Amino acid sequence: MTTSLSPAVEFGIEHARAVLAGKRLCVLTGAGISTDSGIPDYRGAGRVARHPLTFDEFMGSEQNRVRYWARSFVGWSRVALANPNQGHFALAKSAQVENLITQNVDGLHQRAGSKSVLELHGRLDRVICTGCGEILSRSEFDARIANLNPNVTREQNVEFTPDGDAEVEVGQNFRVPNCAGCGSHFKPDVVFFGEQVPTARVETAGRWVSEAEGLLIAGTSLTVNSGLRLVKAAKKLNLPIVIVNLGETRADLLADVKINASTSEVLELILR
Repeated sequence: MTTSLSPAVEFGIEHARAVLAGKRLCVLTGAGISTDSGIPDYRGAGRVARHPLTFDEFMGSEQNRVRYWARSFVGWSRVALANPNQGHFALAKSAQVENLITQNVDGLHQRAGSKSVLELHGRLDRVICTGCGEILSRSEFDARIANLNPNVTREQNVEFTPDGDAEVEVGQNFRVPNCAGCGSHFKPDVVFFGEQVPTARVETAGRWVSEAEGLLIAGTSLTVNSGLRLVKAAKKLNLPIVIVNLGETRADLLADVKINASTSEVLELILR
């Protein structure tokens, strides 16, 4: 066992290994698993002290959309350049992990090699037209923004947030491209705060939990109900539940084992 870990964490790891031994796992991850990749967390270590833009705010105001895309044009680079860390790789290489549900929109699980991944809240590397449903890659959309705003630069000495936003001043002349086909505006292909997770994803996540023999939760405080609901479902099924997270979660009392530690430090010590 790594000597830098506290006795409480070492005991938790041994307990988690015993509880999950030989079981097919469904894993639920959140922003905390990506903090060691340089992407901050709204609620955990490295969190930013602000609330993100809501769905209604984005959809209901052109000014809010311009502000979002101007800031995201700079901030997206932090997500695009991020690399998977040990936590991502531990999940990808484990023979126990059958399915992985993530609340993250950064795509790092797939880049680490995980195959069966459900992105509960979508992907930040795609944008979708709110009118006709056309989907563009983020790189293509950013190229369109750059063409409309040739004087805007992607400075890096700014504060970044988990959703690819950045704390930058937005000029009055910043322009955002609309859909060439129908004229409607684009939104990132993610579930905003206040927006409903698509029913098909909710159903798939529920099925994956019901088919598993254990649930491992990594790097999420479970503040969002879409994740907490899955933990409650696992509890009703009497599945063993292990949580690895820095700080408290809303499901600590439901877990068989709670380990207060970094996912990048301990996941590879738990999984086989």
